[in-house]
Amino acid sequence: MDARTASLLALFAEGRTRFTKVLDTITAADLPKKLAPSPNSAGFLIRHIGDVELLFAKNVFKLQDVQVHASTVAKGHDTGEWTDLDALRSYVAGSADTLRRAIEATGGDDWDSVIETKEFGRKTKAEALGRIVTHTAYHAGQLAMVVKYGS
Repeated sequence: MDARTASLLALFAEGRTRFTKVLDTITAADLPKKLAPSPNSAGFLIRHIGDVELLFAKNVFKLQDVQVHASTVAKGHDTGEWTDLDALRSYVAGSADTLRRAIEATGGDDWDSVIETKEFGRKTKAEALGRIVTHTAYHAGQLAMVVKYGS
């Protein structure tokens, strides 16, 4: 693995700890919690993080074997169905592993190649990695607030 890829992989791993540290403290009773007036539950936020990580692995980093049904993105709102803590933990462990594989498969000048999406326009793959790291951290902060103050 080239040095740039190794550095960016370390950035991803460290950035995701904002999420994993919160996830380690969550109980099944926390999953339906919401923080009014937000419509999104803790369970929804966890699933959403996994959905978007998989979408990035497939659509941004072009990992060919990724199968993703991004239900939180497709439905666009919380339906109350994300209440199985073990399933959610397994899902986001898998999404992290998949995104990690996608990062490891990117190297050299490929980090400077430009991708374009309707969600965020034109970015290099390195910039897109920054986007997914901050997306996860952003929702991890929301998750922490929902768990702490939600009902």
